[in-house]
Amino acid sequence: MTNEQTILIVDDEAAIRDMIGIALDTAGFSSMTAETALEAHVNIVDRKPDLVLLDWMLPGGSGIELARRLKREELTADIPIIMLTAKTSEDNKVQGLDVGVDDYVTKPFSPRELVARIKAVLRRSTGNLRDKPIRVFDLELDPASHRVTLNDHAVDMGPTEYRLLNFFMTHPEKVFSRDHIQDQVWGANVYLEERTVDVHIGRLRKALTSASGPGINYSGLIQTVRGAGYRFSTRAD
Repeated sequence: MTNEQTILIVDDEAAIRDMIGIALDTAGFSSMTAETALEAHVNIVDRKPDLVLLDWMLPGGSGIELARRLKREELTADIPIIMLTAKTSEDNKVQGLDVGVDDYVTKPFSPRELVARIKAVLRRSTGNLRDKPIRVFDLELDPASHRVTLNDHAVDMGPTEYRLLNFFMTHPEKVFSRDHIQDQVWGANVYLEERTVDVHIGRLRKALTSASGPGINYSGLIQTVRGAGYRFSTRAD
């Protein structure tokens, strides 16, 4: 089973994008690509990758400028960035790290080394965020206290519904199949009846509906994607 984490490869050289894409696929990641800073920014905002591999030199704006923008914007500030560059001077590395880049890989590089760096950065990033409260509008999930609140009032739900909500809120705007949700929430080796995931999502929606007041329909944030599965999204279905 793959970990399904998505890496955005931002580089204007097709050969490098292809080489990295093959290495990521072999390591169990999914990937997407962009050739320019503008295209990369659109993909990052729309699809929220788990990590960005960002080339320093890009047409239409440098990678370091894009990194600065991503770290400044609340929506993208927590996405880890690894800079890919032919620049080797210490000043360039310091500039990248000052912006908030998580790691720095100099070309040419070994695909195996790059994958190892990616895994290390993702481990650090996940560790830093694991106990950080997650908030969407007035809905907050606090992993440290294992509580869910809406407008500062506790939301009553079972442990499975809590794990489902935690999974959805930490993976927003992505579509997941029932099988993938089962693997992540129940475990890969647990046998479930065919509709078990649907039943628990129904219970989670009911809990959010019961706690909701006028205004935002929080149960509607868990969207059914016909023929594909479910996603947690603040956008209209």
